[in-house]
Amino acid sequence: MTENIVKVERVKKIYKQSRSEQVVAVNDVSFTIKKGETFGLVGESGSGKSTTGKLLMGLEDITDGKITFMGHDVAAIKGRKDLLAFRKNIQMIFQDPYASLNPRMTVKEIIGGPMRIHGLVKSQGEQDAAVYDLMEQVGLDPAYANRYAREFSGGQCQRVGIARALALQPKLIIADEAISALDVSIQAQIVNLLRELKKTNDLTYLFITHDLSMVKYISDRIGVMSQGRLVELAPADEIYNNPLHDYTKSLLSAIPTADPESERVRRRIHFDGLTYTDAEYAECSLVEIAPDHFVYCHPSEVADYERKANAVFSLV
Repeated sequence: MTENIVKVERVKKIYKQSRSEQVVAVNDVSFTIKKGETFGLVGESGSGKSTTGKLLMGLEDITDGKITFMGHDVAAIKGRKDLLAFRKNIQMIFQDPYASLNPRMTVKEIIGGPMRIHGLVKSQGEQDAAVYDLMEQVGLDPAYANRYAREFSGGQCQRVGIARALALQPKLIIADEAISALDVSIQAQIVNLLRELKKTNDLTYLFITHDLSMVKYISDRIGVMSQGRLVELAPADEIYNNPLHDYTKSLLSAIPTADPESERVRRRIHFDGLTYTDAEYAECSLVEIAPDHFVYCHPSEVADYERKANAVFSLV
């Protein structure tokens, strides 16, 4: 069996706005990420997907629950030595390719800096050679190594960000809306690059996005988030071909098509949000409705979801 490199168990994150106000950004979320897979996390803005990524990175403190990375409790990693080892194995590609790069540093310094801090290179010459190799891997000319971020396009800057993430040879890369700020054609190039790098570098991805059409292309499994909760979890093909939760159906119905005529008459599915009472929420959980297909629901809804799943299978 493939080992779980990440295990998220009933994680909650609450931001306190004031003494009397608080925002529950992530609420009772559980999932695993297997070594070597790409796990897609999708949902609308404010659904809690990016906060989940930050909690996994240790950039935010967990309010409740537990996140385990490579067998270690993320919340318990405190000392400088332990934090360096943790940071080496988990890296992030950020949404804004310009804001994520230091404008005062050259590409060579941006990519090579982490190698020097973690002691992966012994000399400047070894560091430069490693930087040039990484630039070639991500499709950048090594001759551009002494340029600054402002001299690159958005797609090129994102390639620099990918090279920086690869510099420490991490076990997991979190791509947080890594393509949303790019043109459509460049998005496809970056996603293809990520897929190729996954094969050549034995990587595991957490791919966070609101782009449902793109997440299917890159992901092995997909988790769908709404109102801070994981409402559906299944293999990518299952999510697209046999969605069970109303929110997932609503998201899929919003994907635009290339045909103006069919787009004009296509039916959108409206979702009113999760409407359980506090008492019902206490009984809700992710239930395996079909093999490897989980839906967040109340015990009273399980039979109805199973009926829907069986109806789908009977048509196949």
